[in-house]
Amino acid sequence: METLQLDSAPSLPVLYARAVSVSLLPGGGEELPDQELVLRGAELDPEHVAAYARVCGFGVRDAVPGTFPHVIAFPLQMKLMTDRAFPFSVLGLVHIANRIEVLAPIAPGSALDIRLWVEKLRPHKSGKQFDMLVEAARDGETVWSERSTYLRRGGGGGDSAGSPEASRTADDAELTTAAMWRVPGDIGRRYAGVSGDRNPIHMHALSAKAFGFPTAIAHGMWTKARCLAAFEGRLGVAYEIEAQFKAPLRIPGKARFSSGRTGSGWAFAVETPDGEHTHVTGAVSSL
Repeated sequence: METLQLDSAPSLPVLYARAVSVSLLPGGGEELPDQELVLRGAELDPEHVAAYARVCGFGVRDAVPGTFPHVIAFPLQMKLMTDRAFPFSVLGLVHIANRIEVLAPIAPGSALDIRLWVEKLRPHKSGKQFDMLVEAARDGETVWSERSTYLRRGGGGGDSAGSPEASRTADDAELTTAAMWRVPGDIGRRYAGVSGDRNPIHMHALSAKAFGFPTAIAHGMWTKARCLAAFEGRLGVAYEIEAQFKAPLRIPGKARFSSGRTGSGWAFAVETPDGEHTHVTGAVSSL
């Protein structure tokens, strides 16, 4: 695998402009790039961590939220997926699953070495799917890892599972309502401000309609982070959380958060208040 060392985090405004231009031109090859991106010494600014925690519902703690390193790695994801060699336009991708392992506490102000690559292009019943993997190391030791599964719609015929490693969801657990969420209409813009993810479908109803949505929708990773925040104080210093993104959460709106014990932790789900539609299912457990 070819390694590309980055001197600094890529500029997201530049990458978003590239995402639009690349989508208008013929695509790259049919295979995922055999390349990894490496960024050393990525700093976790304490003020950035605090702003993220406020938007996602976390309290003030001496370790960053387990979902926070995702936003540090996001510019690397965008750089890889907007490259001309990438087989799909990033504007047509759907984030369908995410699994994070926190292997050790990470303090605000820490510096992490980020490594990112893609693998396992495979069929999905609605198109093709692949995994984006990230590892974050401190002093040479991996302290955090992530597997994000993305779907490219069109020409389906395979399995609908998000990731071969993601197996536990809330489907088989007995869940009870833990909270009713009121999700404000500006949560997409607020999360974009702390994550850098300014996909138009999250920003405003008008921009979302241009991409076929009746109104703006919440970021899947904001929803997952909000679920993780509900389990603060109940997990060890090392834990894993996985989620399957089922259906968009329209904003402004309401959602029902449910949870229940499993053999190794908790299962959870985010649904419409009447329970007719599921936005997210997932599980969290100590390692």
